[in-house]
Amino acid sequence: MLHIHRAERADALVEALGRLLAEPPADPFAPDVIAVPTRGIERWLTQRLSGTLGATPGRADGVCANVDFPFPRKLAGDAVAAASGVDPAQDPWLPERAVWPLLEVVDESLEEPWLRSLAGHLGAADDVDRRARRFATVRHLADLFDRYALHRPAMVRGWAAGDVDLPAEAAWQAQLWQRLRERLVQPSPAARLEPACERLRTDPALVDLPERISLFGLTRLPTGHLEVLRALSAGRDVHVFLLHPSPALWEKLTGAPPVVRRAEDGTAAVPGNRLLASWGQDAREMQLVLGTHEHVGHHHPIAAEADSLLARIQDDVRADRSPPGTPLPGEPDARPRLHPEDRSIQIHACHGRARQVEVVRDAVLHLLEDDPSLEPRDVIVMCPDIETFAPLIHATFSAGEVVEDDESEPLPPALRPTDLRVRLADRALRQTNPVLGVVAQLIDLASSRMTASELLDLADREPVRRRFRCSYVKRLMVMAVFLRPDGAFGAGARCGG
Repeated sequence: MLHIHRAERADALVEALGRLLAEPPADPFAPDVIAVPTRGIERWLTQRLSGTLGATPGRADGVCANVDFPFPRKLAGDAVAAASGVDPAQDPWLPERAVWPLLEVVDESLEEPWLRSLAGHLGAADDVDRRARRFATVRHLADLFDRYALHRPAMVRGWAAGDVDLPAEAAWQAQLWQRLRERLVQPSPAARLEPACERLRTDPALVDLPERISLFGLTRLPTGHLEVLRALSAGRDVHVFLLHPSPALWEKLTGAPPVVRRAEDGTAAVPGNRLLASWGQDAREMQLVLGTHEHVGHHHPIAAEADSLLARIQDDVRADRSPPGTPLPGEPDARPRLHPEDRSIQIHACHGRARQVEVVRDAVLHLLEDDPSLEPRDVIVMCPDIETFAPLIHATFSAGEVVEDDESEPLPPALRPTDLRVRLADRALRQTNPVLGVVAQLIDLASSRMTASELLDLADREPVRRRFRCSYVKRLMVMAVFLRPDGAFGAGARCGG
């Protein structure tokens, strides 16, 4: 059975998930499966659940163990693979594999009239600069076909039958996909989905999954994943924990028809609250996707008083109510008065990124000082561009950390800044893997003119220092010896013993 749990706040969803996991399964050694979209949500869930699962009454001394946290795509992909017999690692339709036969198809068809738009994008055969982006363009097309199969499998199955549901200027994509299908041996992911789901319904034991599965923190659920979840729910309980900000909007949209294209979505004008209409778009579209399928609904309401500015805004969002605006001349002011000490919403004007991070650190320290029950793990900082802010966050939040190899005299403990340990989530792989970052930097530098600062930065990377045993002084000596007066590099620059 498919169960949909919804709440206006994430802590209410975690409590509901904890109550579900507190009921032991029939097999005590079977792990619980909770699919999460990011590793950051996994860490947060683990911390919250460890305070309730197996905890002594009145204490947070529990443990979160024997729980698997796969990504939703892996959960659904493994289920389809078990039912279809196609190894996910060897699937020729994977974008990283399909790009090579697709590149051959494009090269063979560039002169044909139906591929004129793509040929114009790649340029003439003698246009070296534009033709150099051929692989990147074809890889993007392979990713696009993969997303089509995931989000609109019915459309892709229509392409195989000759039914092209695309605008005239994009119809070449369907023909290009048909040429790729002729080149590959395995059926496409969209073609494998329906028979695989049917096998999962008739034989639930095909997949090695426990009697209950949970999905937490999803903001989008592709059609392909939803079909797999419906098939899995025929033989086990599937619980989807959905963060939905407004019970009032949920009631308004109950029974609304599904929407295939966002441009045709007539429910976009239903929300009356402007914040709910803009920031709640993902939750509204998720409800439209889930509402068309049979499920058991569970609402976990929260008790909250509108005693601050933030609480009043949240209350208006929950009720899908527009807040009172500025009154016209002669009309009474319906806006509630704020308490002079209300700091529930603060806006800080900062002159740069570094100053923004410093202000965030000070704000977190003030919160920890004012509320003794608050712990650093309870604080989450949202960032629009984590790669840009990551070096600043490490430098600012770890200002009190003592560096062992620093030759300078460390500050005494009384004068040392407070050290706040942070964990950055959702970073790119080249940033979290030092060796991969060096390889990527070398590839980027191979096609450009290397400057002195870029060479110093490369030599200062930890994998390079470890491989060639370079100290900082040796690196400076190398730069002084092998840099010519005109800024170019001499031959044979090397650091070593």
